[in-house]
Amino acid sequence: MNRRMLFVLAGAVSAVLPAIAAAETQLTVYTAVEAVDLDCYKATFEKAHPDIKINWVRDSTGVMTAKLLAEKDNPQADVVWGLAATSLLLLKTEGMLEPYQPKGVETLDPKFVDKDTPPSWVGMDAYVAALCYNTVEGEKLGLKPPTSWKDLTNPEYKGHVVMPNPASSGTGFLDVSGWMQMWGEEKAWDYMDKLHENISAYTHSGSKPCKMAGAGEAVIGVSFEFPGAKAKSAGAPIDIIFPAEGSGWEAEATAIIAGTANLEAAKTLVDWSVTKEANEMYNAGYAVVAYPGVAKQVEHLPDDIASRMIVNDFEWAANNRSDILKEWQKRYDAKSEPKS
Repeated sequence: MNRRMLFVLAGAVSAVLPAIAAAETQLTVYTAVEAVDLDCYKATFEKAHPDIKINWVRDSTGVMTAKLLAEKDNPQADVVWGLAATSLLLLKTEGMLEPYQPKGVETLDPKFVDKDTPPSWVGMDAYVAALCYNTVEGEKLGLKPPTSWKDLTNPEYKGHVVMPNPASSGTGFLDVSGWMQMWGEEKAWDYMDKLHENISAYTHSGSKPCKMAGAGEAVIGVSFEFPGAKAKSAGAPIDIIFPAEGSGWEAEATAIIAGTANLEAAKTLVDWSVTKEANEMYNAGYAVVAYPGVAKQVEHLPDDIASRMIVNDFEWAANNRSDILKEWQKRYDAKSEPKS
């Protein structure tokens, strides 16, 4: 082979390499999913779709929602994957979501799918309000485990309850929204006034109250079921309690950001998010998932969690979110932890 031919071949290879590199699509995906799970989801999706790479940007629900709204006129994300459905409904009203009907969405439980056709968001799983009660600390202090939300207002629990701040935590907001939907707004504010007397701190993470209870830093953590099951599996001396009145809940959901330059790759990710395989992965930490018949009982959690979930009006919660949070912050924010 002569030198001229070698130069021609080298030039051809050089021209092909950038094209190959360009064929790999980088998706910026905003999420509030627990960080411990993200590597597994990324690896499984990218194995099936090696031409698409996920770049996660993660924060708590409230922070991520605020970030997305701030970027409305200059979106940085392609997909929002694993954010509260109420947050996505807020983005929907701002015209920030690209409606898309993923392949197989008809197999999902309808309560996990946006009501419009095509839907603007599709759900993955549910996180359900629960209490984490430290049995060792409770016994040491002579405190009986609570069985209801209203028990938490008992004077004996003063200074022994931690709860997420609903302005920064989706878990905190589902609690407040759930109380209002169960009892009406007036009774719910009256309840929260009494509960506030017993709160030692409002955290900026939905899982932190349960972690604090597991570590003995609090007797009762108002949280959700997943961190409770995880802490108990790790040996924490806690009981996971679903209050007698019922539990508020939120759907983790996925949506495409309108205007993304990577629309086809974004659709591929959303298609994968509703598959049976993906829902089986969600079930590793969440007892209730969007795909019917997939969920198996999670260790340390009851098998009837779905029956404890209140009827949840996501539209109402999203439409009233701003007013609820303003009032909540005015009344209770003084006990919130400093933001890191």
